[in-house]
Amino acid sequence: MTSQHTSDGDLVPGLVVDLQAGLRQARSSRRYLLGIAGAPGAGKSTLAERLVDALRAAGVPAVLVPMDGFHLAQRELDRLDRADRKGAPDTFDVGGYVALLARLRDATDAVYAPEFRREIEEPVAGAVRVGPEVEVVVTEGNYLLLDDGPWSAVRDLLDQSWFLEVPDALRRERLVARHERYGRSPHDAREWALGPDERNAVLVAASAARADRTVRLADEG
Repeated sequence: MTSQHTSDGDLVPGLVVDLQAGLRQARSSRRYLLGIAGAPGAGKSTLAERLVDALRAAGVPAVLVPMDGFHLAQRELDRLDRADRKGAPDTFDVGGYVALLARLRDATDAVYAPEFRREIEEPVAGAVRVGPEVEVVVTEGNYLLLDDGPWSAVRDLLDQSWFLEVPDALRRERLVARHERYGRSPHDAREWALGPDERNAVLVAASAARADRTVRLADEG
């Protein structure tokens, strides 16, 4: 199933209705996991945050657990000589992420997940609490649909997976603005967006066919 709208704000109500229908159909003793994948700059975190807010407003306890919390620390990237491609698949603790998703599905006690803080460019452990009352966990990240090595285990842990698409020009513009906002010069921001980010985007796009649903956003102008 495919949806196309002019903005993520417009599409959220319809997606929440569909998600609630899926939740009722799959009702079980374990927690429901929704994964949102997409290239860097697609707007995954914004869409995920709005979905969680809308679910809560509808009376469904929900929490966002981003994949980015499993970024390797900067000193480990330096040790591995991978700092110049931070954000690539091998710059994450994918085993830790897979283990957390598996635990989240069946946990009856509180689970604490890490969170990536862009202002310090580091992950922070134990920053996101997922209490036993939570019925839906929304997770988002670039590589949820990769069919390669340890990443391939992620897809099967999700009850539903979405792939978020936006026009490439808009996505790149967002990335450059984000990098500038967090301290890069305009030149360096563009170099990173068109270099490491773009290489990762090509890899992510190749995994789109594994999604249960494609959500397409039109250029917001």
